[in-house]
Amino acid sequence: MTDTPAAPTEQPQLKFSVLNQFVRDMSFENIAARKQQNGEYTPDVQVQVGLDAKKRDADNMYEVATKLNIVSKIKDTDDTIFVLEIDYVGLFRIEGVPNDQLQPFLLIECPRQTFPFLRRIVSDVTRDGGFPPLNLDNIDFLQIFRQEVARRQATAQPNGAQA
Repeated sequence: MTDTPAAPTEQPQLKFSVLNQFVRDMSFENIAARKQQNGEYTPDVQVQVGLDAKKRDADNMYEVATKLNIVSKIKDTDDTIFVLEIDYVGLFRIEGVPNDQLQPFLLIECPRQTFPFLRRIVSDVTRDGGFPPLNLDNIDFLQIFRQEVARRQATAQPNGAQA
């Protein structure tokens, strides 16, 4: 009798491609120009990030939206300088990701792929809007995902009971 090693369990091979990406919705409001604010000031920029993912009708096709709400205010007076809202969507074909890992993959890895393009649009829009280009810092999509999971778990606890 010969010992033959058992065949290793084959993991499905990950197939991941960006099919398309586009701005679904965008709004830029130059409030400083409307109020005729001029002069030197120190801006305070706040960036809120929202993520959304959903399955498309086609097999293995997913849509992942990164939504940014950017508000720049004058640090000393809290007057708003500009507001930029953008909904940026990537369409992805994804195969070989186990179902229990699909949601984290969609909300972490997919936005990482589209973020450099979104960053460029934000930079161009703020520059074209009459301000120095806003170069966004990297966004930690893993941390955003973990915060959302923790928030959902906290709201699922009846009467705010601690686990």
